[in-house]
Amino acid sequence: MLIEKELAELTVGHYVVKIIHQANNFSLTAAGHIKSTAVINHLKSKKVYCVLIDESKTITPSDTQAESLLAKPSQNNVKELKQAKEIFNQSKAIQQKLFNDALSGSSLDLLPVIEITNKSIDAIFNSPDSLACMLNIREKNEYLLEHSVAVAVYITLFSRYLGLDRDIIEQLSIGAFLHDIGKIKIPDEILNKPGKLTDDEFTIMKTHANHSIDIITATAGVSALSLEVAALHHEKINGSGYPFQVSGDGISQYGRMIAICDIFDALTATRVYKEGFTHGKSFAILRELAKKNQLDTNLVDQFIKCIGVFPIGSLVQLKSNKLALVKVRNDKDPTNPQVHSFYSVKHHHFLNKQEIDLSMNDDFIVRGVRAEEFDLDMKQIIEMLLMEG
Repeated sequence: MLIEKELAELTVGHYVVKIIHQANNFSLTAAGHIKSTAVINHLKSKKVYCVLIDESKTITPSDTQAESLLAKPSQNNVKELKQAKEIFNQSKAIQQKLFNDALSGSSLDLLPVIEITNKSIDAIFNSPDSLACMLNIREKNEYLLEHSVAVAVYITLFSRYLGLDRDIIEQLSIGAFLHDIGKIKIPDEILNKPGKLTDDEFTIMKTHANHSIDIITATAGVSALSLEVAALHHEKINGSGYPFQVSGDGISQYGRMIAICDIFDALTATRVYKEGFTHGKSFAILRELAKKNQLDTNLVDQFIKCIGVFPIGSLVQLKSNKLALVKVRNDKDPTNPQVHSFYSVKHHHFLNKQEIDLSMNDDFIVRGVRAEEFDLDMKQIIEMLLMEG
């Protein structure tokens, strides 16, 4: 029920819809809960006298309890994102060691891979959005390292969404972590060529899959399932893939899953010579590939539902001409998540951060965007809005 409240009656936990009476022209960017007494004092300083609240959304504990309750998500965000960042950096360091060992011909040590993938799986089970958010903070010149880490994260998220057993998820994650190890055997001038590869260059590039299979096969302790998903990541249902042109039922569900994860990360990642696509465009490309019978249609649809129309940590442009970072997904209304607005597209400058629940606001998402479109740094944006709470 909507009722008017004098500011003197306003407490932490009330859900303010709009300002009713004031001396100035102060305006709320969005409806929301009063999270602290500091917010009430701020309204007083702006000479706000009366507000409209939605009593059905009031958090009812005492002021101190309510303030603690409301602050908890931000505190958790900070802790979980710091943990996710640590896992992501550790994963890259392990990936670098694997590449160095493979290049020198040394046998790979699987133990660090098992440990870091299990740490990643635990983090995803506890807070899937935090590690997924980290995938939006990438270094343009570290694609080779970050791609395999990202694919391992994506297949873990996907496997968890599909309800697979923990043991299966671990094996899939290890296979994804190792799936591109053979790329270290490809000459740099081909591996990092900015333009389109010639037919001869592409023939050489495709051999990375064979190299990966050979290296993984020679690694002690790798399960048959981990090897299987690594071997199948470039195979297509219509038989047009490589290295063995496996087709149809010859590609297991797990092989079909890693193909989707691998392509999605390749599409969305920004590299030195190529800007990544938005999630929306990448989803559309996955669907086109499914129509061409290269990818599994049902699994593509499931993957899109798993990642979300507007994934956590992705950037969107609002009708109000502001940029916002997606903070909380809305599974009941996927096109209207909770976001942090922070930047004016019209005036090209940063704004005070505002939390907006788009399902309860007149504003809405116009499109997904990339930070590079506005000469912004995604790492700084996420750290500013989330790491600092």
